[in-house]
Amino acid sequence: MNYANPQIEEIFLEFDMDCEKAIEYMKGEFNLMRAGRANPKLVENIKVDYYGAMTPINQMGNISIPEPRCLLISLWDKSALKLVEKAILAANIGVTPQNDGTVIRLTFPVLTEERRRDLVKQVKKLAEETKVVLRNARRDAMDGLKKEKNAKTVSEDLIADYEKEIDKRLAKLIETIDRLAKEKEVDVMSV
Repeated sequence: MNYANPQIEEIFLEFDMDCEKAIEYMKGEFNLMRAGRANPKLVENIKVDYYGAMTPINQMGNISIPEPRCLLISLWDKSALKLVEKAILAANIGVTPQNDGTVIRLTFPVLTEERRRDLVKQVKKLAEETKVVLRNARRDAMDGLKKEKNAKTVSEDLIADYEKEIDKRLAKLIETIDRLAKEKEVDVMSV
């Protein structure tokens, strides 16, 4: 879309960036939700005090999934196994690590029906919070357009077109959020 001036373009860029950040954050949070399956994202950013530096686990070794409900962490430096085990316990991810001297195993229990329903509630809540962030971004964009209108830098007809464009983009983004939330709900509820 062509914009009448750089300020209008900046408003649209800021709106798009804010919306993209919100959706990426939601996706990241969805990835951290345990759905009865092992997911390396649960542990890869846990920091370990390794020789005085806080180091993420994914930089200390390999994280693999030998079975759907099991994570296997094999470190390059076996002397750090105890440190990683302590860091995982401190992170309180709901799984107790098993250290056999060469690797660390994390076995995820099967989710109960009640826990699945709780996760679905969390998914819906997160989706709604993301929609609120998008609506706030829309409000900020509309305020910016209103300022341009009052400054008389752009015609009122163009401002009306831009407002419709913002609303169209918001509607598409909300559809995307609803779709992602629905997919995550199905994922959580599948046994």
